[in-house]
Amino acid sequence: MKTQQIPEQLIPDNDTQRLKILYQYEILDTPPETDFDTIAQLAAQIFNTTDAFVTFVDKDQVFYKAKVGSLEGERIARENDLCALCISTNDVAIFHDTHQFPELLKAPYVNIKDGIRFYAAAPIKTADGFILGAVCVASEQPRQTVSDTQIEMLKLLSKVVMEKLDTRLVNRKIVRAYDDRLHRLAHDMKNPVTSISLYAQLLGTRVMDPEKIKDMSSRIEKAAKGIEKNLDQLLTNARSENSGTSLVHEQIWIGGLLDQLRQSFELTLASKNQTLIITPAIPEVAIAADEIRIMDILSNLLGNAVKYSDPGTKIYISAEVSSENQIILEFRDQGQGLTETDQEKLFIKFARLSSTPTAREKSYGLGLSIVKMLAESHKGNVWATSEGKGKGSSFFVSFPISQTGE
Repeated sequence: MKTQQIPEQLIPDNDTQRLKILYQYEILDTPPETDFDTIAQLAAQIFNTTDAFVTFVDKDQVFYKAKVGSLEGERIARENDLCALCISTNDVAIFHDTHQFPELLKAPYVNIKDGIRFYAAAPIKTADGFILGAVCVASEQPRQTVSDTQIEMLKLLSKVVMEKLDTRLVNRKIVRAYDDRLHRLAHDMKNPVTSISLYAQLLGTRVMDPEKIKDMSSRIEKAAKGIEKNLDQLLTNARSENSGTSLVHEQIWIGGLLDQLRQSFELTLASKNQTLIITPAIPEVAIAADEIRIMDILSNLLGNAVKYSDPGTKIYISAEVSSENQIILEFRDQGQGLTETDQEKLFIKFARLSSTPTAREKSYGLGLSIVKMLAESHKGNVWATSEGKGKGSSFFVSFPISQTGE
């Protein structure tokens, strides 16, 4: 902005979009940080002023992330703050003497004894041109001149702030990616660990014939190998910068998957006296998919049906082929059902739903978000229906059918 001019429009047309971008950086109302404090101190030294700030302009207020001088508080109403002027300009704002502008005398820190007379601010601008805030300097004495070097240094400091914000954002995404990966690993390991524990308890408390012991040992080994594969997958993903969920596609028959599912939940169902009924007429079709990941999907859906249904109830699994050549699996329970609000946020990570586990099982709020991610990675889909609370639920998952030999 040119020296000594007030923007005609203080709220830019793109303010709504600007605020969305500002909120992504999660900088508002954060505690003081050395890096930002240092930038404010450098700005004060470059201009030899008593006050300097790093600010971010929220919808109705201006947040002071860093400040040098006697300014009190961390937020000032946007309409009364000089830093808000930078939002409407792409250049440095310079006021040699604020008292020469009647509009500025309305600002509380201008129209007071020893208030702000000199003021300069460089906008903190994203690569897309959205202005988030400003690096500002102020003094109680008016200034006749400001050097080009001082202006360029103030611009440079504003760029340093923007680089700092971008770095924080990238680091936060990396941390969350690893956090998500660990959450997913912990959730994927929960079912096999539970199975191992239950089988071990049975082996230690009952006298069994050798054939039964051999069968349980085989199931324990299979569950342990599932845990090992999940750990190997985590290590493989960690070696890749852009790691996601690596999939190994192979031909998998739906009937075989459901047989595995029934076996793996045998003890869990028995512990709640629940009955699993799989429709006999399961279509003889195959899908091209990662068997471990598909079993994760099915285990999550059946596990939820068990967890949120009362003891003694029945759970049904059925399958049909759609007109779009997809296999659709339905998991229907006699549990607590879903409200309309529940259905809106079912697949959101850590969302709080109205249902609670019926036997004090643990719930981490991750299962359905994992199901959605894995289903979509197989070009499938997942959804749910319910007639309301107390009327049970049906969860559906679909996958494209592959031609044998594909």
